[in-house]
Amino acid sequence: MSRNFDKRIADFKDAAVIKEKGLYPYFRPIESGQDTEVVINGKKVLMFGSNSYLGLTNHPKIIEAAQNATAKYGTGCAGSRFLNGTLDIHEELEEKLADYVGKEGAVLFSTGFQANLGALSCLTGRNDYLVLDDSNHASIIDGSRLSFSKVIKYKHNNMNDLRQRLGQLPNDAVKLIAVDGVFSMEGDFVRLPELVNIAKEFDAAVMVDDAHGLGVIGDRGAGTASHFGLTDDVDLIMGTFSKSLASLGGFIASDANTIEFLKHRARSLMFSASMTPGAAASVLAALEIIKSEPEHIENLWKNTDYAKRLLIENGFDLGKTESPILPVYIRDNDATFLITKTLQEDGVFVNPVVSPAVASQDSLIRLSLMATHTFDQIDEAISKLTKAYRKTLASEFVKIA
Repeated sequence: MSRNFDKRIADFKDAAVIKEKGLYPYFRPIESGQDTEVVINGKKVLMFGSNSYLGLTNHPKIIEAAQNATAKYGTGCAGSRFLNGTLDIHEELEEKLADYVGKEGAVLFSTGFQANLGALSCLTGRNDYLVLDDSNHASIIDGSRLSFSKVIKYKHNNMNDLRQRLGQLPNDAVKLIAVDGVFSMEGDFVRLPELVNIAKEFDAAVMVDDAHGLGVIGDRGAGTASHFGLTDDVDLIMGTFSKSLASLGGFIASDANTIEFLKHRARSLMFSASMTPGAAASVLAALEIIKSEPEHIENLWKNTDYAKRLLIENGFDLGKTESPILPVYIRDNDATFLITKTLQEDGVFVNPVVSPAVASQDSLIRLSLMATHTFDQIDEAISKLTKAYRKTLASEFVKIA
């Protein structure tokens, strides 16, 4: 049998090159729960690479909710929401999510990636326009590729460029601006007040991906639109459960008519198995905890402010971050990998972000804060990061420009 793609596979050397240098940082198996401290190769390691912003993945109420739902409904739904895979707790969760973010309705997807994929591939058509920030998440990019719409990108958070791009489009064209609320690498917020005003000027709709904003900013963690007081001016709000909400899945919230349309046109909903009972129950429990225990969000921001101050005092460049995502710019791929390796050997887990995810001169170590980190853990991690960075600067292994 012919395999015409064999050459493409054989030509893939990226991972092998990093492995040969002894710097490969991906697919590191964790042998414990996702907490401020995890176990890797039998060794305790401080976790500063998790998106569990509120530290709820090991909360006893959430674990109990998942166990009870699994005992009642089983481990899976064996079908899509469109057919046999809708449970009463799915509909309960949709109602509570819509209320949480201030919209008429919501629809669940099995992952956040599928939420963007499903919505963006069907909301606009062949003669329409999707307008994207060039630092948007990959799921927005891939969703736009599946639509037959024309895709227009503007410079990251550059509202003048956005206005110029929209001004070049036909006045009567359907236009949807899709944008991250909190950008997952840079950690900065979308300039939503300006963006909304520009959208109104050019009669464009607005969709905010709140994967990293939900549970972090806004009234009771209701997200970016809430944070800016612009919930009614944002047409669609997307969120994920794999971060602050301690589970797996995603949703789109909007007006009732749009949600009805997505239920019958979003292919990643109609042709994917629905989220598991345990996952849905976990989110329901997490929402209750967030609403009743505001100290989790308060602690997250105390930790964020403390860590950010320490990093700046130690001379690190954090760019324009405004969130618990702290990008430590290294600006060299190999140096970024080496620091990541050195830190893990010293008991600290962080995530390297290198080209092609970002330009090599923008490579960074991505630190993520959790509400459950202690100041002592933050002190230790930043001390070791500073040591690893200075060691790398002095190393002949890499030369940082």
